[in-house]
Amino acid sequence: MLRAVGFQDADFKKPVVGVASTWSMLTPCNMHIDELARRASSGVDEAGGKSIIFGTITVADGIAMGTPGMRYSLVSREVIADSIETVLGAEGFDGLVAIGGCDKNMPGCLIAMARLNRPSVFVYGGTILPGIHPETKKECDIVTVFEAVGANAAGALDEKGLKTIEACSIPGEGSCGGMYTANTMASAIEALGMSLPDSSAQLAVGKEKKEDCVRAGAAVVNLLQKGIKPRDIMTRKAFENAITVVIALGGSTNAVMHLMAMAHAAKVKLSLGDFTRIGKRVPVLGDLKPSGKYTMSHLVRIGGLQPLMRMLLDAGLLHGDVMTVTGKTLAQNLVGVKPYSADQDVIRPLDNPIKADSHLRILYGNLAPEGAVAKITGKEGLSFSGKAIVFEGEEAALKAILQGKVKAGHVIVIRNEGPRGGPGMREMLAPTSAIMGKGLGKDVALITDGRFSGGSHGFVVGHITPESFDGGPIALIKNGDPITIDAKKNAITLDLSAKELKARAKGWKRKTNPATGVLAKYRALAVSASLGAYTDADDF
Repeated sequence: MLRAVGFQDADFKKPVVGVASTWSMLTPCNMHIDELARRASSGVDEAGGKSIIFGTITVADGIAMGTPGMRYSLVSREVIADSIETVLGAEGFDGLVAIGGCDKNMPGCLIAMARLNRPSVFVYGGTILPGIHPETKKECDIVTVFEAVGANAAGALDEKGLKTIEACSIPGEGSCGGMYTANTMASAIEALGMSLPDSSAQLAVGKEKKEDCVRAGAAVVNLLQKGIKPRDIMTRKAFENAITVVIALGGSTNAVMHLMAMAHAAKVKLSLGDFTRIGKRVPVLGDLKPSGKYTMSHLVRIGGLQPLMRMLLDAGLLHGDVMTVTGKTLAQNLVGVKPYSADQDVIRPLDNPIKADSHLRILYGNLAPEGAVAKITGKEGLSFSGKAIVFEGEEAALKAILQGKVKAGHVIVIRNEGPRGGPGMREMLAPTSAIMGKGLGKDVALITDGRFSGGSHGFVVGHITPESFDGGPIALIKNGDPITIDAKKNAITLDLSAKELKARAKGWKRKTNPATGVLAKYRALAVSASLGAYTDADDF
């Protein structure tokens, strides 16, 4: 059977390396990965291994966003992990190169690597170039489109203007251009030591990305020779490095649940408290979208992630003694890395941060006894108090925002969108973008047991646990209830007495969205968002 797919006599004596390709024409994030997989395959073969390319799935979050289809997005992370594990486990491959381009591809690949614990390297498919508006010449991206929908609803942008933005914002291959979830996770994985230096900050269309793939193929063969496995690299210190870099870049809230799910697979204890602890000493330095002004392509232009990591290492904020897929330590990889030029302002110096501590705030209180996750850059303010306006699901909330029913002072509550309630824990990019487009970004807050796209910004709190499906306090909120969010005290409070909440709980009845197939399986197996919303038979 192997002869039929190209093995020669000599190949049977070589280590076999699987190359997991997430290629798909569903999305620009993954449309070029078939070529990258072939490059990685050649790198394996040239280094003395024998490669076999195989496929796994992806879904297009940007297309599914705001529809019932988005319920499959987080679930796809588990399907990707399961499918890669299945192929490698069944075929007995010695090592793995996995290439991902969209949000869930990356943690899905890393979860599989950690479970199997065979020498592995992850390759990021690379970031997209920004689109250029034909009239204003301003840069546009996917979030520009979503926010333009809100501006159109507010009467600030006509149909022609909306069509112009929609048509120019996605110019070709590569992942969404800001420090959204894809670029956040690519950067986190490089900081974790599971991809080669510079892999996270490369253009999808550049020759550097093709060379990165070839080097990754060779790197796996080197790891096989040295006996270095993923769990030798994915240690607690390495996860702390990943958290540090995510904070410094102002990265996505999704990194919280993805890193916890990856750590669980690697048998490393990681909790919400680690994000708070590390966040007290790590500043936000990247002036990157969605809350900043630059895209990942600008970070590529000034030298990528490595100078930032060198800066953080020199300041004692990174562990330099951790192993990486180069076969060297993080500190060894950073020797000789030059600092950013003095005339750039994409990455701030440590003595002039955008925010002195983390933008990722883990909030607790009677509304979220098991925790919630907020992304507060400070531009929204650090506290918000308002009256609840409650919606059962994303669609109802989006409709109300676009119709002008949401007013200044409202705290929008979107519930029954958690891992089990959704099921699938949809991202709320459409509502948050509509809020921004309507000009309400500083006047309303939004809380949910769902989650947010890395492109969301504003006063938003997600991952509220326990979720509504499990009878958490978010299930008990009524229109007009006073809610306070305090990012200084890391608190989220439903300003009602314990007696009132207890009385409401007695009358609570679960509301369920129907689910079959993979969604039903996910509902049955998913753990709380406060743990990572993963599925794992070890827990049952």
